[in-house]
Formats: sequence, structure tokens, C-alpha cells
Amino acid sequence: MAPGILSFFRGVYDLDTLDTRLTTSSTIPYTPQSAPASTSKEKKEDGRRQEIQMSPSKWGTPEFYLYYLVFILAVPYMFWVPYTVSRPSDPRYHKYEQHLSDGWIPGRKIDVSDAQYHLLRENFSAMAGLLLVHPLLRKGWNHFWNMARGSPTIPDRPVGSPEVAEERMRQRVAFDFVFALVFLFALHGFSAAKVLLILGINYKIATQLPRRLIPATTWIFNIGILLANEIFGGYKFRSIAVFFAGEPDVRNVVDGLPVLVQVGEWLDRHGGLMSRWEVLFNITVLRLISFNMDYYWSLDQRGGSPVEKKQLDPANLSERDRVSIPAAPQDFSFRNYVGYAIYAPLYLTGPILTFNDYMAQQRYRAATIETPRTLRYGVRFLLVVLSMELVLHFDYVGAISKADPDWSSYTPAQLSLLSFMNLHIIWLKLLLPWRFFRLWALVDGIDPPENMVRCVSNNFSTLSFWRSWHRSYNRFLLRYIYIPMGGANFRSARDAVKSVATYLMVFTFVALWHDIQMRLLIWGWLVVLFFLPEIAARNAFPKRKWEARPTAYRMLCCVGAVGNILMMIAANLVGFAVGADGLKSILVGIFREYSGLVFLVTACAALFVGVQVMFEIREAEKRRGVNLKF
Repeated sequence: MAPGILSFFRGVYDLDTLDTRLTTSSTIPYTPQSAPASTSKEKKEDGRRQEIQMSPSKWGTPEFYLYYLVFILAVPYMFWVPYTVSRPSDPRYHKYEQHLSDGWIPGRKIDVSDAQYHLLRENFSAMAGLLLVHPLLRKGWNHFWNMARGSPTIPDRPVGSPEVAEERMRQRVAFDFVFALVFLFALHGFSAAKVLLILGINYKIATQLPRRLIPATTWIFNIGILLANEIFGGYKFRSIAVFFAGEPDVRNVVDGLPVLVQVGEWLDRHGGLMSRWEVLFNITVLRLISFNMDYYWSLDQRGGSPVEKKQLDPANLSERDRVSIPAAPQDFSFRNYVGYAIYAPLYLTGPILTFNDYMAQQRYRAATIETPRTLRYGVRFLLVVLSMELVLHFDYVGAISKADPDWSSYTPAQLSLLSFMNLHIIWLKLLLPWRFFRLWALVDGIDPPENMVRCVSNNFSTLSFWRSWHRSYNRFLLRYIYIPMGGANFRSARDAVKSVATYLMVFTFVALWHDIQMRLLIWGWLVVLFFLPEIAARNAFPKRKWEARPTAYRMLCCVGAVGNILMMIAANLVGFAVGADGLKSILVGIFREYSGLVFLVTACAALFVGVQVMFEIREAEKRRGVNLKF
């Protein structure tokens, strides 16, 4: 029994459980036999195999036994320091106690001062109910659909039957469309009409404008919507009514206000479960862009079916083919568009799925969706929930930050580790909704990309970090901005300038997409700035020149990686935690005293050890046939 349980939990943390895209080439159709161990075979069949130099395992070497000792001492210390300032005995406890709530661990309160996590926690039972009810409603819909049409039950994976695949697509999209409308009105009440109006305008842009105008108009409209949503606060009905009715006067007034304004107020009061629909509309904007651009590119391939030309099996396309092969012309209907844009499991937070991929999976259930894997993924999600709860019961980082603390009263170690723990809480609070909604999609028969591939503490490269953080968004940026702008290379000074401009354009959009705040623009530009040392170091120290000295090269890379980590921590603290002033306070606290410098050197040494372990984790993945670029 025990070995079986151990094997199950080992499977829970397999990369294959997280996302088969990590263990299977995107150009090869997935089969159960092609999962983790046969990646090298896939690369050979793909015709693009690159030699992977695998070093012997270092886990049992004296060098790593020293690293284990550092881990045994450093990791508990990293948790202990924030805990010591989160105890009732700390003299500053009374300043932030009001931001704490009663916890479920005896003797401890919980810090749910973060609005995003508090909302998720309060609605967790309702979300779990949706995850169960939505697939059951689909089964009921499928049953009545088949009865009404007098057709047999449509299998999940029709083989060699385009007619059945078309019927499956119509059945699923019809349900998605109806459920989307109900879901939208339940969430946003009468404001659902605003969402549908935006969707309608965007659809007209794609389908009725001259082809040459579609890309520019799509981007201008959708970026304009992001700005307008922020400026006008979701276009309150009352504000619209005041615009048309004008100031109150003695005519048409009931209780001192024009009737039209009172109607507007009544409509605003019935804003559904989430009256501030504009807060999470940013993710929908990405789907609107995806639909329009996929439609625009499909116009170039209306001469014939790419599936037939390439002699592909439509029932088992590779992930790249699902994304790149345009949907059929008739698929770009308004019903399919609404079903995709408001697809309930992915509507609020994503992950982001392209329109082409959505339509392909509506016809044929992805082979990657297997019940045992989905169960393991669900267990992994619950373990993340438990981790978040434990951290928030013992480290009150958020509450301390909200109490406008005197940072000078904290030691450099306390300042640094509170900030470091804050980044982990940010990571966890984003990870949880992304994992939950992807789990819902998997249960419903749709396989979107995994958003978080590496733990925030398992990143040493700035470039690689952005490939694995919010990965579906990264893939969106690549497909719709980075590649159309020409990508990046640094072979010449002219190319380097163009590449930096491309990165700046991408991260300016990323910052504006998150929110219209100067600190986020600064964050985006800092990220680009911090790309440059890593790119310069790679060009100055190419691996091929160090083949005779692999250990020296590993040590050199590790020193650079420690610098990368410090820069990434700084950028993310500015953008998502303490802001520029908070970062300045932390730096002043560290460099103010000799003890701060000692702590900085000690912290860099600990990071050095951590990076060595990160390197070996990736080497271990290569030995299992997995070669990720992050």
C-alpha cells in the first residue's frame, strides 16, 4: 500500500502531470507512449533533434553534500525570520493585527489581507460547485441534443469520421454559447450587455473591415478598450444616464433625480456577482485579439485545407498544428466567437487558448486529457492550496505591508526575507486561480497550456523566467506580437537595437495590459533592462569555448545567475509588491549598516547554492529525456 501511495505522489509532481506540452514535442501528435521518456525519439522524428550533452548525476557528490548542509540551515532560516516578526510577542504586532482574521490552525490567525486571495478563498466552495455542476450540465445537454436530432451518442474521440466530429463541435459550441450567456449575466448582471457590445464591435472589425485594416484596427480598438475601461470605471449606467439626461431640474424628477438617472442607478445595483466586470476583462481582450488575428491569417489559406495538404490526422493533431492551422471558414461565426470568448472555465483568469486551438479541441477531444492525469493534477492543486494556507498562518507579510510600517525598525535580514516571502505569496495567489480554472477546463474536455511551470524559487535566468511565468500569456505574446515584429537577435549592433525595441514594445503592452500605473511601466522597462546583462554574458562567454572546463563554466554561470535573481527580485518588488519607494527602503536598510552587508553576502552565497541545485534539476530532466528552455 505504502509503495503505491508513494508512486502516486511521485506522479503528482511529474512534469507530465503538470502539462504534457513539457514532455512531448509540440510538433508531434501526443500518444500515451510518447510521454516523458521518448522525447528524444520525438525530436528525431521531427527532424530537428539537437544534441543534448548530459553530464553525470551530481546528487551524490561531495560538492552536493555541502549544498545539502546549506539547504538544511538556510531554508528553515528563510521561514523562521518572517515568522519571528509575525508572532504576537513582536512589539509591532499590534500595528497590523487588525488586518488578520481567525485561522483554522490552533493559536494562529491568518493573513488574508490580499484582496485577490481573499476573494478566491471566500468563493472557493462556489467555484468547486461550478467545477462539478458544469460538466454534469454538459452531459445533460448532450443527451437532449442527441435525442432531439435522433442521433446516437457522439463519442469523445471519433476516428476517421469528419461528420461525427462536426456534430460534436456543433453540440459542444452550442452548449458553450448558451452557458456563456447565462454565466455572463450571473457574473455581471446588466453589465453583461456592455461585454457583449464590446464583443460585437470587435467581431465586426474582423469580419467586415477591409482585410488590410484588420490588424491595426484590432490592436487599436482593444488597447483603447483597456484604457477606456480604466478611465471610465466600467461605464456605470448612472454615468451614462447623467450624460444623456443632464443635471437634475424641476421637470421629470422623482425624488430629486431624473427618472433616467434612477433607472441607471437601479441597473448598477443589479451588477451580478461581480459588478466590476472591467477588473478581469483584460484576459478577454486577449481572446478578442486572438480571434481577429486568427481570422485575418486564415484569409491567406482559403484555397484548401492545410490538414489535407499535409496529410495529417485531424483527430490527433500536434499542439503546434492545432494552434497554427486555421479553423474552417464557417467556424468564424458569431456563436463560436462568443462561446470561445466567454468560455466559462477560462473566462475569468485563463489560461489563454487561441481560437484555432479551441475549435480543434471542440471537434476532437485532446489525447492528452486522461482521467488519471487529471486526478493527479487535482491533487497537486489541493496541495498548493494547503501550502498557501500554511504560509499565511505563519508569515503575516501582507498584513505588515498594509499597516504602513516603519521599515527602518526591521533588520536587513527581516526586510529581505519579508520581501522574498512576499514574492512567494504573489506567486501562490496567481498560481491558485490559474490551476483551478485549468483543472475545470480539463474536466470539461479542453486542454489549455499550464501557466506556471517552475516554482518562483526555481528560476535563475531572466529570459527563461518569462518563458515559464504565465506561460500561456507568453505564448500569446510570441504568436501575436513578438514574432510578427521580427523576433530578436543580437548578431549586430543594428539588430540589437531593433531587438531591444521589440522587447520594449512587448513589455510596454504587458505593463499596460496589467494596469495603467507608472510603477508597472517602470517594472516592464526594468525587465527589459535586466535582459541585457544576461544576453551580453551569453555572447561574451559562449558555452562552446568552455567545453574543456565544464566545472569552471558552471561556476561562472552560477555567479551570473545570482545577479539575475537579485535583479528579478528587484523588478518584481517594484511592480507587484512594495513599489519603487519600498525597494529603496529595503536597499537603504541593507547598506545602512555593516550587518546588512554581511547578510547580503550570506544571502548571495545561499543563492549560489540554490542555483547549483537548479542547474542539476535541469540536468536530471535531460537525463530523463526532457529538455526545457526554462
